[in-house]
Amino acid sequence: MASTSLLKTSPVLGKSEFVRGSQSLRQSSASVVLCHPTSLSSLIIRASSYADELVKTAKTVASPGRGILAMDESNATCGKRLASIGLENTEANRQAYRTILETLYQSTTDGKKMVDVLLKQSIVPGIKVDKGLVPLAASNDESWCQGLDGLASRSAAYYQQGARFAKWRTVVSIPNGQSALAVKEAAWGLARYADNGLVPIVEPEILLDGEHGTDRTFEVALKVWAEKKATPEQVAEYILSLLKRRIPPAVPGIMFLSGGQSEVEATLNLNAMNQSPNPWHVSFSYARAIQNTCLKTWVGRPENVKAANFAYQG
Repeated sequence: MASTSLLKTSPVLGKSEFVRGSQSLRQSSASVVLCHPTSLSSLIIRASSYADELVKTAKTVASPGRGILAMDESNATCGKRLASIGLENTEANRQAYRTILETLYQSTTDGKKMVDVLLKQSIVPGIKVDKGLVPLAASNDESWCQGLDGLASRSAAYYQQGARFAKWRTVVSIPNGQSALAVKEAAWGLARYADNGLVPIVEPEILLDGEHGTDRTFEVALKVWAEKKATPEQVAEYILSLLKRRIPPAVPGIMFLSGGQSEVEATLNLNAMNQSPNPWHVSFSYARAIQNTCLKTWVGRPENVKAANFAYQG
């Protein structure tokens, strides 16, 4: 199933993500928003102003006060979220929960297309387009990301459905010593994906598994987590130092995942990174750090939908 992301213009959509407005900001593994007007040949749909549309979408996603609600769970992962509140992983329960959050291909419980509901709220849809990780042969037990085959035609279909940006996640692991093969494969896959015809959100994720500290993570990757706790100020110092060395100022925005952090921790870390001017818009692409309170408020009960929706929007 394709995953969704949503961006409100005041927020964005594939398994499922939203861009939501917020005055506070946060940190984790990061997604970089890029814009490739030259990638039009890979999109079946043609329009004379499409390059302008790509630029406009990228700037909207990366505008002040905006971020992404990451709702890219597979049915199995959504099942884990439902299990946390004692609900069975059924289509009806997934639909009921996603109606609160809204996704690309489903309808609401009252039969309206979720895309139509989103567009009326000035929410720009986006979609996760990779097909998951598989073992990478001849590596240090590392992975590579599937999904390049047929991506152009899928992207065209997603565009027709309403999606205007896409996300691709690849990972690099530290504990076994990241191999040159894995790093090259990640870069190659992300570069190929970025030419997909939708505004690409590029997500090279440095896995936080392992006993290494912040300095070791800093050596290995573009953005990181360490098992050892760091203050928001330390997190901001390391990550911004790394990003300023690696990410061109022309990139419109960088969106950080919550990486399993609580709402408070994720917000404090991101806020620390916005205490001084950055060359790009630095915001969020949160799943748990936005969804958790909503989920715990709803607990699968129809009478709690209003309160859960308020908790989500608040």
